[in-house]
Amino acid sequence: MSTAGFSKARLSRLHGVMAGYVERDEVPGLAALVSRRGETHAEVFGMKALGGSDPMQRDTIFRIASMTKPITAAAAMILVEECRLRLDDPVDGLLPELADRRVLWRLDGPLDATEPAKRPITLRDLLTFRMGFGIVMAPPGTYPIQTAVEDLRLAQGMPQPSLPPAPDEWLRRFGTLPLMHQPGEKWMYHTGSDVLGVLIARASGQSFEAFLHERIFEPLGMKDTGFSTPASKLDRLAMAYLRNAQTGALELYDSPEGGQWSRPQAFPSGGGGLVSTIDDYLAFGRMMLNQGRYGSGHILSRPSVETMTTDHLTAAQKAVSGLTPGDFENVGWGFGMAVVTRREHPAAPVGSFGWDGGLGTSWRSDPSEDMVAIILTQASWTSPVPPRVIRDFWTTAYQAIDD
Repeated sequence: MSTAGFSKARLSRLHGVMAGYVERDEVPGLAALVSRRGETHAEVFGMKALGGSDPMQRDTIFRIASMTKPITAAAAMILVEECRLRLDDPVDGLLPELADRRVLWRLDGPLDATEPAKRPITLRDLLTFRMGFGIVMAPPGTYPIQTAVEDLRLAQGMPQPSLPPAPDEWLRRFGTLPLMHQPGEKWMYHTGSDVLGVLIARASGQSFEAFLHERIFEPLGMKDTGFSTPASKLDRLAMAYLRNAQTGALELYDSPEGGQWSRPQAFPSGGGGLVSTIDDYLAFGRMMLNQGRYGSGHILSRPSVETMTTDHLTAAQKAVSGLTPGDFENVGWGFGMAVVTRREHPAAPVGSFGWDGGLGTSWRSDPSEDMVAIILTQASWTSPVPPRVIRDFWTTAYQAIDD
């Protein structure tokens, strides 16, 4: 047994299960990492591209999609600590485009069938995804509001950096739409993080990307994390694939050369725009595990991290929310991330927190085990239910504990 309480034999089981996914061509490659009590085990498997000859490396860069959301929430909390933002203040002052909201009478109704919002949107609403607007889990075009979002190029599905306009224009367009629900009424995924990116830029007086680099990435040594990949690093960016939900086949989504992440983005999406490496994200995950500390410095205070990793949803909100039915039976929602509230599985201790990325990634920090675990693949999810490779990673990560 290692000093971190890992079993060598059980770590080899993790290796074998993950290698099997590559050997069966279920994913082209992946990077997997478990870090407990400061001892880190990281492994890479397969290739950066389907049928390619360039092997996956520990410093391979992945599109982390919605694993961007916890970083965006941390950035907002930095500004809360500096009193440049306040959790329960309306955001209208910095985002006048969101003042005097109208709210749809019915989700399936016309866009002009609305009523006034009962109250303004607050920063807390954005952080907890209770602003009244988000992704609708229905086929495209099911509701008029979905068609309007698509027509305005607001990018509500898989990350598409080449689609939306620059932040001010993005927010102007968004401000022409009614909310889907009253602020504070219901959890709705994603959009709050994109609005947060615009708010952080205006509150800080610098671009969202510059703020992240200065206040999070540079202090933590996250040298390969950003909203695009420089030309000098494109050889380390993995291909990205969408899995066809009907056939199971992997279809090309984005290439390094000339791809959507090969150039600066007009709209740096706080909901899903970042690329990163497994060690870069470990630095963020460990900072959150250490309650805001890194080395001799702090990104955030302990009380701020505790607030971020507390379940903020009420029972009434959970009853009407979720990407799939029953989403919130065992987990809640903090600021930009999920929090386990009831242990249903050995790999999900109460109090552990983290989030996933729809392009094939997952992260969790677990205070009860003093552990951070991350898996990065380049094959997308086909539904809100994690693919088997993700679920098996979490099972084998936790079964490796031997104390």
